[in-house]
Amino acid sequence: MWRALWARIGTGRSWSFHLCGPEAVISPEGSSGLLPGRVRGVGHCARIRRIQTGLRVEIFKIFQIEAAHRLSHLPPAHKCARLHGHSFRIELHVRGPLHPEQGWVMDFADLKAAFAPVWERLDHRYLNEIPGLENPTSEHLARWIWRELKSSLPSLCQVVVHETCTAGCRYSGEDV
Repeated sequence: MWRALWARIGTGRSWSFHLCGPEAVISPEGSSGLLPGRVRGVGHCARIRRIQTGLRVEIFKIFQIEAAHRLSHLPPAHKCARLHGHSFRIELHVRGPLHPEQGWVMDFADLKAAFAPVWERLDHRYLNEIPGLENPTSEHLARWIWRELKSSLPSLCQVVVHETCTAGCRYSGEDV
């Protein structure tokens, strides 16, 4: 609901607006011009006097690895206990403010470069042999990737691992 509102008012300025019911009245600070807009789902009144609209967005880049694994903690009759492989699709999500000059959160090439050493350790490998991935479920793989990248990619906000076209895991950081 708020994304459409933020997209309409823009970035880099302070704004005043009043919300009451489904209506919003928005005006740049120091301006007499009002911009009416509809905000769905707002059932109460709120007055926000001053907001700096530094737009924060989330970007992502998708990578693919081919890797084999077996889930050794399962009963021997379970199909995933046997050696098998996947074309894992990995999404790295980064959130942050738009750079005022470049107009992006970060260069996708920098995101690719940050992931390159991790990709080298995972692609065409037997995941069970990688330290920390002895039980390489999608959940453990997502958390392992997070831990490998977070120090060099502080704006990382989510790792998504697709084990198949219809199954995967989202990991958004350490458990607290």
